[in-house]
Amino acid sequence: MPSESPIRRVLVYRLGSLGDTVVALPCYRLIARLFPHAERRLLTNFPVNGKAPASAAVLGDSGLFDGYMRYTVGTRRPDELLRLAWEIRRFRPDLLVYLMFVRPWKAVTRDRTFFRLSGARRIVGIPSTLQELKHQLNPATGFHETEAARLARLVSELGDAAVHDLANWSLSLNAAERQAAANALAPLGICPLIVCGPGTKMQAKDWGQENWRALLARLHASYPYHALALIGAPGEAAMADFASAQWLGPKVNLCGRLVPRETAAVIERGQIFLGPDSGPMHLAASVGTPAVIAFTAAGIPGAWFPAGPAHQIVYHRTSCSNCQLETCTAEARRCMTSITVDEVYAAAVRALSGQPGKTDLVVMP
Repeated sequence: MPSESPIRRVLVYRLGSLGDTVVALPCYRLIARLFPHAERRLLTNFPVNGKAPASAAVLGDSGLFDGYMRYTVGTRRPDELLRLAWEIRRFRPDLLVYLMFVRPWKAVTRDRTFFRLSGARRIVGIPSTLQELKHQLNPATGFHETEAARLARLVSELGDAAVHDLANWSLSLNAAERQAAANALAPLGICPLIVCGPGTKMQAKDWGQENWRALLARLHASYPYHALALIGAPGEAAMADFASAQWLGPKVNLCGRLVPRETAAVIERGQIFLGPDSGPMHLAASVGTPAVIAFTAAGIPGAWFPAGPAHQIVYHRTSCSNCQLETCTAEARRCMTSITVDEVYAAAVRALSGQPGKTDLVVMP
C-alpha cells in the first residue's frame, strides 16, 4: 500500500506490556513505513501488574506512534466504554489495525462491533475464523508460529512485516538511554558482561532462586573475569541479590533503577542474557543479545520464543503442557522444576562461545 494513500489517521489496537509490545514491533514498523505522514496512535491498556511497564515506556521516542489511547482491561463500565468510543470517534481513524492476542471468538466479534460503532472506517487484522486467529502449528518441528509471525500473517494485506529481519525489531534506543546504561554499568569497569533477569511476574514461569544462584555461581567459576548485571522490577531486587550471592566478581543490581529502554541498553552491552520466559528476553532479542532461557511449557509451544537465530532455549514438554496457567496448579510446575542447572549452564556456555542458537527440547514422561 503506497504512502500516498488517503490514510491520514491510523489506530492500532494492542494490549499488554513489555513482551507483548516488543513482539509487535515488526508490525508497528510496517505501519510506520506504509503511513509515514499519517497520525498513528496506539490503543492499549493500563498495566494490570505492578511489574509490567506500559507500552509507552517500552516504545519511548521511537517515532512509531504519535500518541496513545488507554483504558482498563476487562472494564464493563458503560461510562468508560462510552468515553473510549467517543475518543475513537473524535480521532476518526481511516484505518484500525487489530493486533490482539488470541482470544475467544465472541470477544473478537464484540471488538469488531465496538470499533465499527466507534467510527473505524476500515479494520485490518481480524480474520474470518477463530482457527485463522490462532497460532499455526509447524508439524515438522512440533512448535507453533511465533506471536510476531501470527500478527504479521493477520495484517499481511498491508504488506510484509518481515519478522525475520532483525532490523525490524529495533527499539531505536537513543544516545541518552545508552548513556544511562553506561553510567549504571560504570562500576563494573571494562569486564565482559553477563546480564541476568531472574524474576518473572508469573509463578508458572519461575525457575526458582536456588537454581539461579547455583547457575550464576557455576558461571562465575568458569568465567571469573566476567562482570554481572542484574535487571528487573523493583520488587525483584532481593531475589537478584540472593541469586548473585556467590558471584564474587564485579556485579551490580539494577532492579528498579532503570526504565525499560535503559534496561534494553544494558542488555545490549552484554555478551548474553539469562532469564526465564519473561519480557526482558524480548528486549534481549530486540538489541541482538543472545538469550539463554529456562522456558515454561505453560503456554503454546513456540509462540513466545524470542526472535532471532542466536538464542538458547531449554524447554521441557510435560503431560500438562499448554495449560495456560499463570499460577501452576498442575504437577507442581514440573515443566520448570525439571529443568536442571546443568542444562542451562550448557546452554549459556554455547551462547558465550558464539555457537548457533538451539532449542533443547526434552519430552518428559
